[in-house]
Amino acid sequence: MSPFEHGEVFVLDDGGEVDLDLGNYERFLDVTLTKDNNITTGKIYQSVLEKERKGDYLGKTVQVVPHITDAIKDWIEAVSLVPVDGEEGPADVCVIELGGTVGDIESMPFVEALRQLYFSVGQDNFCLIHVSLIPVLGVVGEQKTKPTQHSVRELRALGLIPHFLACRSAQPLLENAKQKLSQFCHVPVANILNIHDVPNIWHIPLLLQNQSAHDAILKQLDLLSVARHVDLEEWTRRAETSDNITKSVSIAMVGKYVGLTDSYLSVVKALMHACIACSLKPSIDWIAASDLEDDSAKLNPEAHAAAWKTLRGATCVLVPGGFGDRGVKGMMLAARYARENSVPYLGICLGMQISVIEFARSVLHLEKANSEEFDPQTPERVVIFMPEGSKTHMGSTMRLGSRRTLFQTPDCITAKLYNNSEYVDERHRHRYEVNPEIVGSLEEAGLKFVGRDESGKRMEILELPDHPFYIGVQFHPEFKSRPGRPSAPFLGLVLAATGQLEAYVKRQQNGSVYAIHQQ
Repeated sequence: MSPFEHGEVFVLDDGGEVDLDLGNYERFLDVTLTKDNNITTGKIYQSVLEKERKGDYLGKTVQVVPHITDAIKDWIEAVSLVPVDGEEGPADVCVIELGGTVGDIESMPFVEALRQLYFSVGQDNFCLIHVSLIPVLGVVGEQKTKPTQHSVRELRALGLIPHFLACRSAQPLLENAKQKLSQFCHVPVANILNIHDVPNIWHIPLLLQNQSAHDAILKQLDLLSVARHVDLEEWTRRAETSDNITKSVSIAMVGKYVGLTDSYLSVVKALMHACIACSLKPSIDWIAASDLEDDSAKLNPEAHAAAWKTLRGATCVLVPGGFGDRGVKGMMLAARYARENSVPYLGICLGMQISVIEFARSVLHLEKANSEEFDPQTPERVVIFMPEGSKTHMGSTMRLGSRRTLFQTPDCITAKLYNNSEYVDERHRHRYEVNPEIVGSLEEAGLKFVGRDESGKRMEILELPDHPFYIGVQFHPEFKSRPGRPSAPFLGLVLAATGQLEAYVKRQQNGSVYAIHQQ
């Protein structure tokens, strides 16, 4: 999936590559989802075609109704029985998000499947929430309900009657707008939920609680008698803490896809989690890696000068993952700048490989050191294609999902950040890796690979011991970062950038793991 079209590709524990929306659910709800929690048209059609080829339909004509719609219903019902929150037994409620817009031709089979599901499970076991935008037109500032009225009419024509309206708006929804929506959409005023703009996203659960959304939904599902008391004290503290933070830390994000920040959504969220834990706000300075390159100085000198000014003004540098050779030289320049000037550096996936190539060129004087991804014929292969990978098929041929990394020494910074663990399980998504044949030379020159896979041949974590914080990880720690539980490498980067890392490590060894103070 192109980052410019879809945003980031979120990776699950089981190796599923999914849309960033599913990542938002996992991060916000703190659950562990699987590839089966992501239903796509392609998956449904593929499963139906496979059944037809096996003869499961006994030669009957395969149609959208009932075969495709039945496959969708069966998938939903099967997934709904699998717990995702660590508890045993099936869940009480299964949340289904039907993406797109009402009326889209792509979603028609799914709408019909949900209509049939509504009919089969009964109205006490089905709650439909329609999300709609309430725009404000012109200088008059009137909240317009017509788009919602029309979308609800379209939805009702398709056989789905919404029980709730979740109305997005810039400002709180006015009472007369609610009354109009209730009258023309046949939804009680109490069931019209307003999700207006708030200072930070952690206010949203509190906003819904204040409107008694949870009680209304439980009532619709006939679950009020078994529901537990809602405890949002931690959310309240987190939201208020975020609002009251005044100090910030500047982070240079040197990437390939900075034109669409959703390409690095999980990285941004992980930085936010780490900064909040340190009573800071992240101030992310986006730098297009290609603007740092020498060619940019000739073609676009203003962009080149601005990129370098931004890089030099940041307190730390982060190079995230990516594919292809565009901007690679700029990333190497950023890695070299951070290494030579003792600026905290975190390289993720490609960012780690970049730091290895730069070190090989600058310190080992291997001028042609490169990755096979960028130069398949390079004589000095520092980064190589994985032996088990496919060079003909791109889809699902990478090293994907949760893999174990063993720390080679308990004295490294990364192990201490991971609560002095002997190993860590993190998610991967890559085709290329550090060449184990050159590791000895790199370590002799000072670059230490402190984390490896269980075979000892795959390099997972690197550190530069004489540097305040110079770390590269082959995995993607951002996918498991959570509000209130920041990812260790991101936390370490922010702590190092603000001069708190050493004190934090000492407090952690004394048993005070989360005692972080702004200095």
